[in-house]
Amino acid sequence: MLLEIACFNFESAKIAEHAGADRIELCENYSEGGITPQLELIQKVKSEIKIPVHVMIRPRGGNFVYTDSEFTKMKKAVAECKNLNAEGIVFGILDEKNSVDKKRCAELIALAKPLSAVFHRAFDEMINPYQAVEEIIDCGFSRILTSGHKSTASKGSGMISELITRAGKRIVIMPGGGVRAENISELINRTGAKEFHSAALNKDTMLPDENEIKEMKKIISQ
Repeated sequence: MLLEIACFNFESAKIAEHAGADRIELCENYSEGGITPQLELIQKVKSEIKIPVHVMIRPRGGNFVYTDSEFTKMKKAVAECKNLNAEGIVFGILDEKNSVDKKRCAELIALAKPLSAVFHRAFDEMINPYQAVEEIIDCGFSRILTSGHKSTASKGSGMISELITRAGKRIVIMPGGGVRAENISELINRTGAKEFHSAALNKDTMLPDENEIKEMKKIISQ
């Protein structure tokens, strides 16, 4: 089982790696839910962090319907991530009906190859999640990050379990949203997930809690 930690600055990435995280989702601006990090941050993390780094490709906060100019920015960011040898990208593009924008998603994935692609929690805004999974697979994504259409993965564990059953080995369904040491065992039992996503934030420091990460790693390694 794998534990991915969302990191919003270099210090967070160092903490996550030191605590035993398997992978980092690198972004900036926690209050916006994560946007594309500055190029300098990606460069620094890739030069000093040894565990895999997946980079958020999201030009702004808010919805996931993007203008042509915003999509151009996303393509530029993907090219930069590829040049810096990131292991993956994280994004989601919807159309005006909150369905998968298959054309644009497939275009970014083609541009990013051989980097893996994660469809982020834009998934939780789509009306028909089971149809969306099939469309996301068709686009070429390797993972879906989801809270099961609820505010937290624990509350959405029923849907996550069903998504994992339907997806089989075609794509990884990764629970995220309120994942902590106190509930990760229950999530494993309820969903059968093999990868988990958490910010593991200490609300006082707004940095990942090293002990929280270590405890989650201990639990999923049992």
